[in-house]
Amino acid sequence: MAVRTFGARGRGVAGMNGDALPLQGAGLGLRRALLDALSADAPSAISFFEATPENWMQVGGRLGRSFRAMTERHRFVSHGLSLSIGSPAPLDETFVRDLKRFLDTHGIADYTEHLTYCSDDGHLYDLMPIPFTEEAVEYVAARVRRVQDILERRIALENASYYATLATDLSELQFVRAVLDRADCDLLLDVNNIYVNSINHRYDPVAFLEALPGERVRYVHVAGHYVEAEDLRVDTHGADVIDPVWDLLERAYRRFGVMPTLLERDFNIPPLPELLAEVEHIRTLQARHAAPATAAERVRV
Repeated sequence: MAVRTFGARGRGVAGMNGDALPLQGAGLGLRRALLDALSADAPSAISFFEATPENWMQVGGRLGRSFRAMTERHRFVSHGLSLSIGSPAPLDETFVRDLKRFLDTHGIADYTEHLTYCSDDGHLYDLMPIPFTEEAVEYVAARVRRVQDILERRIALENASYYATLATDLSELQFVRAVLDRADCDLLLDVNNIYVNSINHRYDPVAFLEALPGERVRYVHVAGHYVEAEDLRVDTHGADVIDPVWDLLERAYRRFGVMPTLLERDFNIPPLPELLAEVEHIRTLQARHAAPATAAERVRV
């Protein structure tokens, strides 16, 4: 299987950190607890970093300068928390314009968000599932198109974990595919979320994965989760990645090709060498499934 390279398709910007180049390799989510260690000497195993815009947009002083120094030296993608694309409240276009300034300032072309909502009159501080209905598909798709117009970027939405059974006339898979198609946006493929949902809602994770539109995948998330009960998993990003999730990642590579893949860890953050061991495991899996370059490809390089 050949290695695929990925960049922000359609409109976008080429920033100082090389966003005009294809996204590839293994990445790590940047958390403030890791900033000092990574600012001093970012390991070569990390091909790109992911930042949550809301955690950095209004930050100045030493932290702001350190973050700017990181984005000047390394490839970054961004993964938001508060766009609330499925909210019943009007789209917060002031926030979207502030977000565009942040992305432009740091030369970040890739912006992703969750296919969820987190606000109505105020923020709910959780990512809530959107009903899987045709009406919701059209509503969300129109909002995504508006966000893409303001950002002047094609965005990607993440298949999200959820815990309550929704009143629905579509399956989760049908809903995700329909939104991506009608919004004409990309997919942030989270293999841990597929595994978590497959346990909680009793479906085949491999069948779900293989039915997704691989041509729309921008990059991949892999993470750990919490075992609440035999039939309940909680998507915490607070533990090591388990073997069934690694297996699902390999299945994705076999199905779609080797895709850029990022390790998420939001709390219970271990020492950096332990995180790097998981990043290296991503690289090992990518190398295992990468086809040798053909003679013609070697000549082009």
